[in-house]
Amino acid sequence: MSETYTVVLLVEQALTLADAAQVHSLHDELRDEHQQVRYHVLLPVEDAAARLEAAMGAVSGDSMTAPRVPLDPDAVETVREESERQSAQDLRTTLEALRAADATADGKVIDGKVVDGDPIEALAAAVAEVDGREAIILTRSHVVSEFFHLDWTSRARRKIGVPVLHLLEHESFDEQAGSGEGVTGL
Repeated sequence: MSETYTVVLLVEQALTLADAAQVHSLHDELRDEHQQVRYHVLLPVEDAAARLEAAMGAVSGDSMTAPRVPLDPDAVETVREESERQSAQDLRTTLEALRAADATADGKVIDGKVVDGDPIEALAAAVAEVDGREAIILTRSHVVSEFFHLDWTSRARRKIGVPVLHLLEHESFDEQAGSGEGVTGL
């Protein structure tokens, strides 16, 4: 019986079929060696208060000088519930996409009640819990946080003891390498 090679995925949004196939293709060699590859997906719930504050800042036009308005607790709760529903749906979509790519996958939604809401703490805990052999972080491009090494990938590389790969969602490997429409760097 072959050993299971578990990959922990930390994603910001639902994976498309193309994203899932791309991730699954990274482990073709392991499967060729008859090793079982399993994906464990973590999808954080967006912080409701931060989402409302960002929206209010966008409406005010200048969040640097606008006076801080107290958030309505009912509005925060409504947005929190909506965010939880959306995250649960995004997780289902991601697992379905991975399974459609012929991958074995499970996962969970992480929120503010889990590991203080820090996705990297949740990633580190999941790697230990499922005996993860590597982590893949799929995000949209976050040029500023990446430049200052405050992004999930930089933080994960400092925190966990397994290889970490950062992929940009909805971009092919070629696009991420600098050809086509992908991010080419600063």
